[in-house]
Amino acid sequence: MARSRFGLRPECWAAMALVAALAGCGQAPIRSGSPPAPVRVTPPSGGWIALPSQDHAQEVVLYALGLLDTGYRFGGKNPEAGLDCSGMVSFIVEQVSGRKLPYNAAGIAERTRPIASQALRPGDLVFFNTLGRAYSHMGIYMGEGKFIHAPSSRGKVRVDRLDSRYFSERFEGARTLMPEG
Repeated sequence: MARSRFGLRPECWAAMALVAALAGCGQAPIRSGSPPAPVRVTPPSGGWIALPSQDHAQEVVLYALGLLDTGYRFGGKNPEAGLDCSGMVSFIVEQVSGRKLPYNAAGIAERTRPIASQALRPGDLVFFNTLGRAYSHMGIYMGEGKFIHAPSSRGKVRVDRLDSRYFSERFEGARTLMPEG
């Protein structure tokens, strides 16, 4: 049987590629018995990352809608190569406002202002625990209980409902990109 120069058979490479793909943002949870990490409620030393105006929040939603059906790619940071959940959000916010976000969901959660889920408005961010750790997946709230995200399952940017069984059980919290006040 043929082996690569690293001594692995082709089916081993395929299995490793599958495992890497399944490690993405939208996978089934690996739940641990410990509760998620506490939510930071004081602004980080540099302050919250915020968009200049509510108009930018609407643009974030419209831009996200324009990315529907874009392919998923773990670590993806642009639509041409594919996007993962945090890559999609970071890319959109930078395109709309020029502001740079951290490049992972937990980092974005830490740098954006927490809000109550009842206060969600289009353009706000929603976070989920899909990998047994807090803030392992995220999306952009579009209104009417729906959000846009880049899950690894089914491989494309899509719209899902917050009240779906899968996401409602894994909801971690909401954050806003709007300035206080």
